[in-house]
Amino acid sequence: MALFAVTMTLSACGSADPATPAASAGGGSSAPAGGKVGVDFPRADSDFWNSYNKYVPKLASELGLDLMPPTNSQNDVSKLVSNTQALVSQGAKAIVMAPQDTGAIATTLDQLASKKIPVVTVDTRPDKGETYMVVRADNRAYGEKACKFLGEQLKGKGKVVEFQGSLSSVNGRDRSEAFAECMKTNYPGITVFAEPTEWEGAKASAALQTRLTQHPDINGIYMQAGGVFLAPTLQLLKSKNLLVPPTDPKHIFIISNDGIPQEFQAIRDGQIDATVSQPADLYAKWALSYAKAALEGKTFAPGKTDHDSTIVDVGGGRLEDQLPAPLVTKENVDDPNLWGNQVK
Repeated sequence: MALFAVTMTLSACGSADPATPAASAGGGSSAPAGGKVGVDFPRADSDFWNSYNKYVPKLASELGLDLMPPTNSQNDVSKLVSNTQALVSQGAKAIVMAPQDTGAIATTLDQLASKKIPVVTVDTRPDKGETYMVVRADNRAYGEKACKFLGEQLKGKGKVVEFQGSLSSVNGRDRSEAFAECMKTNYPGITVFAEPTEWEGAKASAALQTRLTQHPDINGIYMQAGGVFLAPTLQLLKSKNLLVPPTDPKHIFIISNDGIPQEFQAIRDGQIDATVSQPADLYAKWALSYAKAALEGKTFAPGKTDHDSTIVDVGGGRLEDQLPAPLVTKENVDDPNLWGNQVK
């Protein structure tokens, strides 16, 4: 059987006729197999994920999917497992999920594969187990972009606090490892305090409080998830009179990951300096598009796509569609094409 790379044309999120995969198994066209699509939302305590959660039903309707009522695993892999079992028992023929613990979901993926239920994962790539497609951005690039931005702003010298995401997640590992490697190689004059947070804002704030007490000369922060870290970080800095504009010598340079509207406003206000925008809208759009393609029996291969991304084989034949995630600073924060500027 021949495999063909995806040949989609990107359309605006609000389009009435969004593009769908044109590649098909065996190179021929086939009628949609149809079937219910189950979606599990990973959490509801993050502005980023809340935005993604709102995109899903809208885009599912535009794609003509039979979307089941979504479940929410609340950052708990045991709930994700039980939610998935419930969706399957209720007739799901394809599953879209975003496992936050990428090591503990393998058994569930194997069970779904044995039942021939394709799985599309969003934002995270499971460590093991079969997936039809992984939809995410290059998370190592997130760490590298953050490193280079802070390295340039600090001119290679200073102290940086890094809020690490959960290291049980491939995203937390990718961002942390890339950030550390880049700093060690390119900016040895910068001291990095890597703080594990499990993606929890309270843990990040407590760690920052401790580090600022020990090192009042900290001049950089890398937040691996603005959706959970932004508000508590700004609140703490404000309480210490450190929330000052970039022209002030006391300014702490901050770069984040997510691209939520609140981050954009903080950039405009001079409270943070940059973020890497991971596309909540495109995560929803292409995850659902691949779920539809799976039900239609279509297959894909590594290569460039028509929606400004690249499908790569990340090992063992597992395919990952790596969507673009641009660096956002004061120079381009008002770009209308950024999803964070399209949220009403």
